[in-house]
Amino acid sequence: METKLPHISYSELKDWAFCAFYHKLTRIEKLSGFKGNAYTAFGTAIHNVCEKKLLQEEVNENYFIEQFEECISKLDDDVEIDKRLVGEMRLQGKALLPEIEDALEEYFDEYEVLSVELPLYEPIDGYENYMFKGYIDAIVKTSDNKVHIFDWKTCSWGWDARRRSDKMVTYQLTLYKHFFAQKMKIDPNDVETHFALLKRTAKKNRVELFRVTSGPRKTENALNMLHKALYNIKNRRYIKNRLSCNNCNFRHTKHCP
Repeated sequence: METKLPHISYSELKDWAFCAFYHKLTRIEKLSGFKGNAYTAFGTAIHNVCEKKLLQEEVNENYFIEQFEECISKLDDDVEIDKRLVGEMRLQGKALLPEIEDALEEYFDEYEVLSVELPLYEPIDGYENYMFKGYIDAIVKTSDNKVHIFDWKTCSWGWDARRRSDKMVTYQLTLYKHFFAQKMKIDPNDVETHFALLKRTAKKNRVELFRVTSGPRKTENALNMLHKALYNIKNRRYIKNRLSCNNCNFRHTKHCP
């Protein structure tokens, strides 16, 4: 079976870090490891709203509802839909909308939107047959000439300190910063990275942005992990990570007995 991939994304790297054998099943054998649900539908819909708002396009409650209903309708037929939860999400999404622009203005003060959903498809040093692929949710520039990359993340009430500092979570922004700077041929020191939390169940401060540091050492560590993953994928080394078994959909199935 051919295992050479034309590109690797952050989500693929995350799958490999979870378990190399899981990566083989989902990315090479193309088995479905995770199906969407109401939460992912909500995330996609609110993400679309954020994109429109950054572009200063007219967005109202009805647009969110239409997007959400469309995302729900696209879920696989065997995905169980909790109608009560979906009803709550409609209200929660509408409550989030007015806070998005205010949170951005409070956090960045004056800013210029440079791009939304910017595609990355950049060569990886040392692996000429592979490209790093990704999409940066939003890029803005502030009055101090700093460029800011941020990624929207939907959640319930927020992230605790452990999640905020989790290396695998933050490596997404670290890699995006590295390959964005490579793509644009700019100094990485002029680029800062942030997560923007969209808190579905919070009663106040529903939109929160916070900075994630992505300095040279962290960038080196993230790239080392990327190189290690590519080396093992290229050499067809699919070692099972037994520490991930409890959270794996393939556990005790014919694919991973």
